[in-house]
Amino acid sequence: MPSPKHKGPKSTKPPHTQTTPTKAKNPNPKDRDSDPPPYRQIRALSTATTITVYQAYSPSIATAAVATQSFSNVPGFKRERMTWIKPSFLWMAYRCGYATKKGQERVLAVEITRAGFEWALRHSCLSHTARGASAREVEEWREQMKGSPVRIQWDPERDIFFAPLGYRSLQVGLGPDAVQRYISEWIVSIRDVTGSMVRIQGLIEKGDLEGAWGEVPREEEYVLDEELRRVIGAS
Repeated sequence: MPSPKHKGPKSTKPPHTQTTPTKAKNPNPKDRDSDPPPYRQIRALSTATTITVYQAYSPSIATAAVATQSFSNVPGFKRERMTWIKPSFLWMAYRCGYATKKGQERVLAVEITRAGFEWALRHSCLSHTARGASAREVEEWREQMKGSPVRIQWDPERDIFFAPLGYRSLQVGLGPDAVQRYISEWIVSIRDVTGSMVRIQGLIEKGDLEGAWGEVPREEEYVLDEELRRVIGAS
């Protein structure tokens, strides 16, 4: 479901530029001379066999997950509910308010297998129909939703001030069946990256924007085959 709006850290930009989507240039100073990404593209930290996704939890859940490198026997983790994983560090920062939101005070970087992640994409359904979809297309989408264990949602990517950018970031919602696979088969490692969130917010408040951007992980395109691109509606 769409996430609520979140207030970002105080910006040093002129007020009229803080919420204007960035379309002409990539906002990261490290990429200032490059073109922005395609409208719908997965960007992530990845290896030949894994991809890193982010989740935010309460301290009790996060501490147990890091200690055991698993969510399997963590008190408070609800495997019967949909859980959302996010490849974008900055979208996670936006969602949890740099680890200041209640119940989201700890941010975890969860490294999972590419095979598991791509299973999720292959068995997913978009969270809404395309604008202007016909009645038949809407009905087909409703039927697909009933049988799909995974939801895909594309939301505006964010900069370090949480201003929306002119391209989208992927969220993957895992239903109960997919959650069971996630916790029992896909997870390779779990790291606590709350410290990075806190440092970035502190650097922004000090006006050290270059330092803040330097703390943001350098995420690259996660290349998909044509079938998966079609399934998730990638550009």
